[in-house]
Amino acid sequence: MSSPSPEAVLSQWQADEAALRTRQQGETGLASRAMLAGKTGLQQMQAMLDGLAPRPPISETLDFLLISVEDGIAVFQGRPQFKHYNPLGSVHGGWFATLLDSALGCAVHTTLPVGRGYTTLEFKINLVRALSDKVPFVRAIGKVVHRGRQVTTSEATLVGHDGKLYAHASTTCLLFDLPS
Repeated sequence: MSSPSPEAVLSQWQADEAALRTRQQGETGLASRAMLAGKTGLQQMQAMLDGLAPRPPISETLDFLLISVEDGIAVFQGRPQFKHYNPLGSVHGGWFATLLDSALGCAVHTTLPVGRGYTTLEFKINLVRALSDKVPFVRAIGKVVHRGRQVTTSEATLVGHDGKLYAHASTTCLLFDLPS
């Protein structure tokens, strides 16, 4: 079976983003504790996708959004733009890092039971190709590699609609009980 063409992938990514933006028309912000209470990490992330919890402000600032989640997986889509450029004339590495960090952390978040939280202990990124605003979209795909009681690790890739790899990253997260 052949892979879809880059044009077909781009068309699908545009449609995915349009559908999500329609569902998530509210303001960006932070979900209240009451809004998230009693939900697993996956349920919390799904509430954001469904427009029942606000998108975080950073997603508006850096032009990216959560596209999909499932147990141990989180996918974000970003639009590299001129306003993200560094002085060298390409997208700043911090933009790459933010998308990848979001995918890595949210992949871990999807595995959390009710009452548990996480924080990043370590984050590593490899930038393998420059990125410009000529690339309409990229996706950061985060996947959990190891689930432990106290430590969980995940890996993510940043890819274009044409399948080109722009960066990859890994993280180690510390898990803990949330205060009641």
